[in-house]
Amino acid sequence: MVQKFCSPVRVYKYPFEMVMVAYERRFPSCPLIPVFLGSEVLSDIWSEDGAVHTVQRCCQLSVDAPRLLKKIAGAEVVYFIQKNTLNWRERTLLIEAHNETFSNRVMVLETCLYSVHPENENWTCFEQSASLDIKSFFGFESTVEKIAMRQYTANIQRGKEVIEYYLNELISKGITELPRWIPPEQRPQTSDLFTSVTSPTSGSASELELIVPGSDVMTLDTAHSDPDDKLDADYIERYLGHLTPMQESCLIQLRSWIQQTHRGKIPKDEHILRFLRARDFNMEKTRDMLLHSLSWRKEFQVDYILETWAPPSCLQEYYTGGWHHQDREGRPLYILRLGHMDTKGLFKSLGEEDLLRHVLCINEEGQKRCEVNTKIFGRPISSWTCLLDLEGLSMRHLWRPGVQALLRIIELVEAHYPETLGRLLIVRAPRVFPVLWSLVSPFINENTRQKFLVYSGTNYLSSGGLVDYIQPEIIPDFLGGECLCEIPEGGQVPKSYYQTETDKENSDHIHLWTDTIYQSAQVFRGAPHEVLIEVVEEHSVITWDFDILRGDVIFSIFHSRRTPQPLSREVSMALPELNNQQIMERTWILGVDYSIVESALTCRQGESIQGSHIARWPGLYILQWQACVAAPCRADDVAPSLQDSTNICKLMYYTELLASHNFRGSMTSLESCHSGFSQLSGGTTSSSQSQQSSLFHR
Repeated sequence: MVQKFCSPVRVYKYPFEMVMVAYERRFPSCPLIPVFLGSEVLSDIWSEDGAVHTVQRCCQLSVDAPRLLKKIAGAEVVYFIQKNTLNWRERTLLIEAHNETFSNRVMVLETCLYSVHPENENWTCFEQSASLDIKSFFGFESTVEKIAMRQYTANIQRGKEVIEYYLNELISKGITELPRWIPPEQRPQTSDLFTSVTSPTSGSASELELIVPGSDVMTLDTAHSDPDDKLDADYIERYLGHLTPMQESCLIQLRSWIQQTHRGKIPKDEHILRFLRARDFNMEKTRDMLLHSLSWRKEFQVDYILETWAPPSCLQEYYTGGWHHQDREGRPLYILRLGHMDTKGLFKSLGEEDLLRHVLCINEEGQKRCEVNTKIFGRPISSWTCLLDLEGLSMRHLWRPGVQALLRIIELVEAHYPETLGRLLIVRAPRVFPVLWSLVSPFINENTRQKFLVYSGTNYLSSGGLVDYIQPEIIPDFLGGECLCEIPEGGQVPKSYYQTETDKENSDHIHLWTDTIYQSAQVFRGAPHEVLIEVVEEHSVITWDFDILRGDVIFSIFHSRRTPQPLSREVSMALPELNNQQIMERTWILGVDYSIVESALTCRQGESIQGSHIARWPGLYILQWQACVAAPCRADDVAPSLQDSTNICKLMYYTELLASHNFRGSMTSLESCHSGFSQLSGGTTSSSQSQQSSLFHR
C-alpha cells in the first residue's frame, strides 16, 4: 500500500527572493539538520536569459533505524537525487526528489513548491507532499514503513525552523531585501546588480547586502471558504488546534478528496477533523464514515434544519434542556434535567421524528456556538460540555420503547456528530442509574465514554466537583448555585398532546426514519383492531404498551389454531384509511379455532397500559382491542358501523416479541394520573398460566 503525505501551506512573511537566499544556505551541508550529511552537485544549468536555474544534487542522509535492520540492509546511509528548478520570472522553486538507495525495493517520491502568496506578493508559500511505496524489504516492510514516515514527519517541523534560522541570520547581517529578476532587455545599463549576484559566474545571491524591514511568519485571521483554497499551518493552529504532521496530512488529503469528488455543500474543516479523530485518523475508515454522513445530510436537508424546523409548543414547554453560558475552557454548556422530563409523554406527543429533529438541532446549534467561541476566546473550541442532572430519575424512565428510541438516537449522533461532546458531567445520579447505564453504555463509543464524570449525592459542589469545570457564578440555582437558569422545569405532558397516525401522516417534513415504534389505530363499534404475532419458540415473551386516547376499550389476547384468511375486498379497501385491522373471522369457534390466553381487561380513556405474556406454545397470537359498547365482534360487522363517528375509539400501541433470555421486565413506564396497579382477570387456559407475567401498570 502506498503511504501518502501532504503538509499544510506554510507562509513566510518574507519576499520570495529572500526565502530563496535562506534556502540555498542549506547546501552543500546543513549542521541544523543532523540527518542531512551532505550533497554533491551533479548538474547546474541556467537558461539563456537567466530566468530559470536547474540544479541536480545527490544528497546523503543518515537513517535513524535499529542497528539490526541496518546490518540486514547493509547500509548506514541512503542517497537521494534532488532536482531543483528555480524560476525567477514566475518566482517559484519546484523541488523533486527520489531515493536512489534501495530503489528496487522502496520508492520514495517527494515534491515541494515555494511560490508567491496569492494575496500578498511580499509573502512566500511552501507546500510539501510525498509518497512511500515499499515493495519488499527483507520481510521488514511494516517496520520500514513506520520508521520512514516517523523520520520524515519529524524532519518537517525542523525544515521550517531551519528556513527561519537562516532568514534571521541574513537579517542580522543586514541582508534584508533582494531585487526581483528583470529580463535582460529591461535592465538599466548603469546597474546590472541582479545579474551580478545570480549568474553562474558571480556566486550565490546571498552576497547581496540591501536593507528593508523583515518580520515573522504570518498569522491568518480569516477562515477558508473558497473550495479551491489550501490550508496553511497557522490557520490550522489558530482554528483547529495543534496537529501532528501526519494528522495535518490526513486532513489535507481528505479535504482535497471531498473537494474533487463531493457534489453539494463542502463541510467545514473542523467538521472533517471530527470524523478523522473519531476513526483515529484512519483515512479509509474516515472516508467511508464521512461519505455516508454527507449523503445523509443532503438527503434529509440537515444543513437547513435550524432555519426550516420550528420545535412544537409541547417541546418548548416540557423538554427540560437548554444552553447555558460556557465552561472554564470556553466550551458551550448544555444542561439537561432528565429526571424531571416526562420522556414517555414527549415521545408519544412528538414521535421519534420530532425528538430526533430536536436532538439534531441541538447538535447543529452546538457546532455554531463552538465556532463563535473559537473567535471569542482566540483558541480552537470544537466540542461542548453537557451537564446532566438526574434528580428524579427512577424505574419509570426505564421504559422499553423509550430506551430503544434513545439508543437509536445515540447511534445516529455517533455516526454523524462524532467528537462533538467534550465532557459529560452527571450530577445527582440515583441508585437506578447503573441499570440505565448498563443498557445504554454498549452503544456509546469508547472515546466518548471516557469523557463521562459521575457525581452522586451532593458532593458535586465541593472541590473536585463541578467547580473544577464550571465557574461557580454560572452553576444553576437548582443545583445550589446562584445563577438563574431559564430551562423549562418539565412535568407531565397532558395526553391531549399525544399524536395519532393521522397527525404523523399530515406532517409535511422529510422523514428521517421510515419506521416508527408506536402505531395508532381506530376502534369502531363492531370493528375491533387486532394485531397478529407469530411465536416460533415456546416461552417467548409478548410485550405491549398502549394508551387510550379516546373512548373505552376492552383488551384481550387469543391463541389462534388457524391461519387467518385475507379480509373481503370491500373491507380491505376501507380499513387502511381508518388504521383498523381485523384478523379473526366470524366463523371461528372459541375452543376449536382459537382460545383465550389473557382474559379481557377494560381500559378507560386516558389510561396507559403495559404488560407482558409468556407464550406457552408456539403459534399465532392475536392482540385485540374492541369498543366497550359492543359485544364480541367479527369482521363482517364492519360496514354498518363505520359511519357513526361517536362510536370511534382511538389508541396508540407498541408491541414486541422477546426471547425469554432477553426479557428483563423493563416494560415499566412513566406513571399516569392513576398510580395504582391493575391485573388481568385470573381466567386462563391452564393452571400454570398464573405463573406468567401479566401485570399492567397504569
